[in-house]
Amino acid sequence: MKKTLISIVTPVFNSGDFIELTIQSVLNQTYKNWELILIDDGSSDRSREIIQSIIRESQNDKIIFIEHPKNLGVAEARNSGTKIAKGDYIAFLDSDDLWDSDKLESQLTFMIEKSCLLSHTAYRKINETGEVIVDLVPVSESVTYNKLLKHNEIGLSTSMYNAKILGKRYFGKIGWEDFSLWLSILKDTNISLGIPRSLVSYRVHQNSSSYNKLKSASKTWKVYRDVERFSFLKSIFYFSFYAVNASIKYIKK
Repeated sequence: MKKTLISIVTPVFNSGDFIELTIQSVLNQTYKNWELILIDDGSSDRSREIIQSIIRESQNDKIIFIEHPKNLGVAEARNSGTKIAKGDYIAFLDSDDLWDSDKLESQLTFMIEKSCLLSHTAYRKINETGEVIVDLVPVSESVTYNKLLKHNEIGLSTSMYNAKILGKRYFGKIGWEDFSLWLSILKDTNISLGIPRSLVSYRVHQNSSSYNKLKSASKTWKVYRDVERFSFLKSIFYFSFYAVNASIKYIKK
């Protein structure tokens, strides 16, 4: 029987400091039937040269490289990768994050056993130098549409969905693209199952999208109002949960 193909989509923008380690974490996977789609989104640093060098040296035809002549934004970069993805499953990996070597194998096995279409895992946080600053960011056993509205616990680099059944899903250019995407998928599946093991190292630095809490709050509000089109009062209701969760995270730091 042919092994299930997993497509990995990784947008790259000025990630020269981290991209080699990120790619290596894919090459180290115990599950080998994958394709890695790297989309350089108009980088001005050495990202392209580093990627091209890795492809030449590894001679790995499972690494696919796309170049945008100018920066189109992370949503368009991920969408470019998704469009050409051939896998039955699609996983996302940001260009500064790292996967444990058994991430794909563990997650695929879990999804097949549980017959789930969307899953996510726990993760750890590391800093710019790779030092672990939070050992475990836990996840719930399951997340529904309504639960996700109160708290987005699905880390992008921990996620994987069944594209064969759900079809390819694309990111809207709205500022918090992944949150909106999960909500869209959960309208169809109603559940994402969480894997309690930390299988991903999520890098936190000043360029991380979640670094600026005020911007994150603004993006969350826009998802409620502009994407989900909730009333003002309904948006306030769900935003209050977001604010409490954000405050708890800040206190725990």
